[in-house]
Amino acid sequence: MTARIMNGTSVANALLDDTRQRAAVVEKAIGRRPCLTTVLVGDDPASATYVRMKRARSGRNGIDSRSVEMPAATTTNELVVRIADLSRDPAIDGILLQHPVPPHIDERAAFEAIAPHKDVDGVTMASFAAMAFGLPGLRSCTPAGIVALLDAYDVALAGRAAVVVGRSPILGKPLGMLLLARDATVTYCHSRTDDLAGTVSRADVVVAAVGKPELVHGEWIKPGAVVVDAGYNPGNVGDVEFGTAAERASLITPVPGGVGPVTIALLLSQTVQAAEHRAVA
Repeated sequence: MTARIMNGTSVANALLDDTRQRAAVVEKAIGRRPCLTTVLVGDDPASATYVRMKRARSGRNGIDSRSVEMPAATTTNELVVRIADLSRDPAIDGILLQHPVPPHIDERAAFEAIAPHKDVDGVTMASFAAMAFGLPGLRSCTPAGIVALLDAYDVALAGRAAVVVGRSPILGKPLGMLLLARDATVTYCHSRTDDLAGTVSRADVVVAAVGKPELVHGEWIKPGAVVVDAGYNPGNVGDVEFGTAAERASLITPVPGGVGPVTIALLLSQTVQAAEHRAVA
């Protein structure tokens, strides 16, 4: 068996086509384009590159973008105050705090300074609660992107055994909630899981999201399983041993070109969604 590749770029392009059309409608309704503001603390080169990429894609898809850059020595309080100011700005529809932030900053406090209706990256506790309870709201972008990928490839989730390797509050945990809402039977695995290999080997759907290169071995994959690799490590290496896993899986995401493009597309889509809600409020 050779797995079919889940092409995140094509799924993202379809989402972006819809986003551009909706952005144009919003612009006519409110007299300006939807606006996404990114906040970058410090001078991490990778984070700066991500911010530039998101700003460029915003512009190409009918969304204005602003960038707020703060020095690495910024305190938690200074960052919280700045984000709170942005949350009150009526010209801003979405706020993205590029993470990770410098280690001395309380990242959770900074996330919680984002007004829930502008939390287009889905990182606040309010967004998580809405996902957990199946209520309307903005979703965590990477988890929502993974579900969009699964939907695009007609992956049935109801009754399926889904294993999420990773329990971060902005990826693993919210993804489990979204899969559970689709009636999957969800198991979380983490650094203290006994027999990770055995748990993964029983899964119909495996999502790796820990940021450790090739943590999930290819031979662990159940024949015919769907494998989603949400990890990205230096050298374009994911969290799954791709070559061997692709010999056993039915569907698999590449790294890069899998989850990443859909995540950014969801971020822009939710920025327009936030603007739409304000337009009818």
